[in-house]
Amino acid sequence: MSLIKQHIKPYLGVLAISIIATGFSVAATLWQPKLLQNILTAIMKDNQDKVNQYGLYLLVIAGIGLIAGIVNTIASASTAQGMTADIRETVFRKVQTFSFGNIEKFSAGNLAVRMTNDMTQVQNIIMMTLQTLVRIPILFIGSFILAMNSIPSLWWIIVVLVVFVFVITFISFGQMGKHFGAIQKLIDKTNNLAKENLMGVRIVKSFVQEKNQDQNFKNTSDQLQNHTTQVGILFSVMIPAFMLVANLSIVASIYFVGNLSKSDPEVVAAVASFMNYMMQIMFSIIMGGMMMMQASRAAVSLGRINEVMKEEPDINYNDEPDHELTGSVEFDDVTFRYFGEDHDTIKDISFKVDAGEMVGIVGATGAGKSTLAQLIPRLFDPQSGTIKVGGYDIKDLNEENLHSSVAMILQKPILFSGKISENLRQGKKDASLEDMKKAAKISQAEEFITNRPKQYDDIVEERSANFSGGQKQRLSIARGVIGSPKVLILDDSTSALDARSEKLVKEALDEMKDTTKIIIAEKISSVVNADKILVMDDGKLVGVGTHKQLVENNDVYREIYDTQKGRRVK
Repeated sequence: MSLIKQHIKPYLGVLAISIIATGFSVAATLWQPKLLQNILTAIMKDNQDKVNQYGLYLLVIAGIGLIAGIVNTIASASTAQGMTADIRETVFRKVQTFSFGNIEKFSAGNLAVRMTNDMTQVQNIIMMTLQTLVRIPILFIGSFILAMNSIPSLWWIIVVLVVFVFVITFISFGQMGKHFGAIQKLIDKTNNLAKENLMGVRIVKSFVQEKNQDQNFKNTSDQLQNHTTQVGILFSVMIPAFMLVANLSIVASIYFVGNLSKSDPEVVAAVASFMNYMMQIMFSIIMGGMMMMQASRAAVSLGRINEVMKEEPDINYNDEPDHELTGSVEFDDVTFRYFGEDHDTIKDISFKVDAGEMVGIVGATGAGKSTLAQLIPRLFDPQSGTIKVGGYDIKDLNEENLHSSVAMILQKPILFSGKISENLRQGKKDASLEDMKKAAKISQAEEFITNRPKQYDDIVEERSANFSGGQKQRLSIARGVIGSPKVLILDDSTSALDARSEKLVKEALDEMKDTTKIIIAEKISSVVNADKILVMDDGKLVGVGTHKQLVENNDVYREIYDTQKGRRVK
């Protein structure tokens, strides 16, 4: 609830309007049966003036109730939508402060569910609270008192009604609770299965896995159907049970009123209001039960959202002023392991790269190449050791200073829906058209951008579906070089390019004399001309030197080189 309290202040005015409107709506609801009783009494006494007078009052009260109900709904919806939007934005801003480690702890999909599905549950409970929390107790107590006042001698019928409705509500919603919990989990599972199959449809069809995937989805869908059916059965029993209790109460009321009318004829006029109040008592209990059920679901969602808000970022930046950085990079006895792992991914790594050098990192799959590179822009913090860029410990640099100086281009390019220009400006927010053209020329993206109808303002569709793998990779490279970073890290980021484009990109990168290039490569041919090559093996740095030196002196490098050249390892 603390999260809701933090965001309620801007909506206190609308909240007050909602509560006041609820009060007027409930008052109108409670007073209408009493006016109806007065009208029936006047009809029995053949008093037309009173009938007209109370009839006018009834219309006015009904109008007030209608207007109050509309105002309450609008104010409640405005408050619920506004507060939920604010909370969602707060959570999103919190997630933006997370390191890769924090995000991996939750998983990206899990965080997305918390900011969508869980937020919807919170929104629903805020809306329901404003519409019913004030209404239920006033309606229940008011109806109880007024029903007693209408026909005091039938008080026991009201008590019996309340007891039976409470028992039915408790049993029904108690049984539904466990099903709702299972339904929520199965909905998540169904969504994940559908998402995975739609995103991996090429794999499914390539390996003829349609039947297996269909069976997996059917099993989950059947479980969801079973739990939903159980809830439907409970509802199908619960609603008739409520109506049976209500109708029996009405029959009992009419029966006993028939006896009372002999001594007090005016009691007949009170029957309608008495029964109306009984219905309101019953529905207030039902609404209360449904609200409790919804509140329990919302409490779980709020707890999940609070887990995100309480999570402390693994990486915190200070507010030190910007430093003029060069492209030098230094690792001093650096060790790192991922969250939840029981072994180090890289161990005791030490090396130094001078500004402007081209450095290659090679090694077998899982040797720790990408992990080592990700530590330079501080996507993770090592457990021990020091990393310096431009002679400064990266922990002493503010976030913008570091990330404007170090750019990383990933093997799997990720573009955001929007325009080509918007994607390129992520690398430099104030990039001009000339900056974009220069970056596109380096990345060899210019040739296909200029052929598109709107060129740099052309649309990038969702998941960049309107670009080929090579085009996406070239745009990713353009985004990385557009800001002229001091250190440029390429994590096998030319793997989707044809030989000619790869050669042209490398030649263009060579012209960036002031930028230190760190190239992670599976193919030794990609780094054969590097000033320095780092050889990784099982998380350790086992060799540093030029291609010629390593071929002569390093067994791990020579084995990789000979394998790729197709020669037999001696």
